[in-house]
Amino acid sequence: MPSGAIILIAALLGMLVGVWATYAFLATERARRREVISPAASESSILADSVLDALPQDYIILDRENRVEQASTRAYSYGIVKDGVVVREQIMRIAAAVRDDGLIHSDEVRMSRSMLEEELESQLIVRSAPMNSGRVLILFEDNTAQLRLEETRRDFTANISHELKTPIGAIALLAETLADNADDPEAVRHFSQSLAKESRRLSTLVQDIIELSRLQAGDALSTSDLVQIDDVVAESIDRMRVEAEDRGVTLVSGRTTGLTVYGDKKLLTTAVRNLLDNAVRYSRPRGRVSVGVTSHDGLVSIAVVDQGEGIAPVHRERVFERFYRGDKARSRETGGSGLGLSIVKHVVSDHGGRVTLWSAPGQGSTFTILLPEAQAPKSAVAPPAGVSQESSTNGE
Repeated sequence: MPSGAIILIAALLGMLVGVWATYAFLATERARRREVISPAASESSILADSVLDALPQDYIILDRENRVEQASTRAYSYGIVKDGVVVREQIMRIAAAVRDDGLIHSDEVRMSRSMLEEELESQLIVRSAPMNSGRVLILFEDNTAQLRLEETRRDFTANISHELKTPIGAIALLAETLADNADDPEAVRHFSQSLAKESRRLSTLVQDIIELSRLQAGDALSTSDLVQIDDVVAESIDRMRVEAEDRGVTLVSGRTTGLTVYGDKKLLTTAVRNLLDNAVRYSRPRGRVSVGVTSHDGLVSIAVVDQGEGIAPVHRERVFERFYRGDKARSRETGGSGLGLSIVKHVVSDHGGRVTLWSAPGQGSTFTILLPEAQAPKSAVAPPAGVSQESSTNGE
């Protein structure tokens, strides 16, 4: 073989070896880089997940095709995400605005928790921002509870202002009338009695406002003790004894003794007394108000039954509202503050129970408090359950 051919072949082999070596080096370098980059990318992904989990808001991440790449649990429970897409048009409009201009957008969105029209609306604060690779981040938080609390406070303040005007104005007018008739003993006696009545009404209203404000603060039931329902009923009846006698109403109790609940004895006594006060005020003269206590399926039932005029169906759903009075003229006559039943509802709710109403025009009303029955500790001293006890106060 000519020497020139040998040299050419050797040169070609050298070039092939060089190419192979270069390729091997580059492949090795790429593999080495993947080994370095992959853990960093994994750590970055973990860090992103940790940041999302630490956010106070719930989140949704959309890919460039508007498919849901990642979302918090609440996004599904609120009916925002379904089958991998965002099904709420209001929220998608905010995401679309981010894609249009690449800026951060925020808005308030009102929507129901489900597709049912009768569901109450929730108000969400929604923010959306662009991410890399054409993705979009959506953050949202439910602001409904805070808004309702603010509305309740505003309504409560407005109601208080309105309700206080009546007794305060009456007291001022009666005081002026007394001064003008100081020389007339009969007029002084008459207007003094009216002044005392309005003063008591104002005092009751202020006390009820203070009590309801404390209950609405959310920390009224800071401690929970074992409460004897016998003591609650007995004390409530005792507090209403004089009022019942003045109105000629008989108080009767028949109950299963020894029942207990966990809670605040003072608050529960206030709730039962308010029901008795309401029953006595709206009972007919020489009428009868009964208190019955029973236990069934782990619930303690405290029922207050009156023989009054009853409550019309149109008013039954609203009697537990603050300051609501179905018969305003009758309420002024009886001196009620319009807060008693609202206080009952809050107390019972704080104790994990509920209050129900049965009423029929001309047949009276029955308000029933239902509370979870407590399992008394063995060391607690309580009368044996199942013993029926009756007592009455006759106001005739």
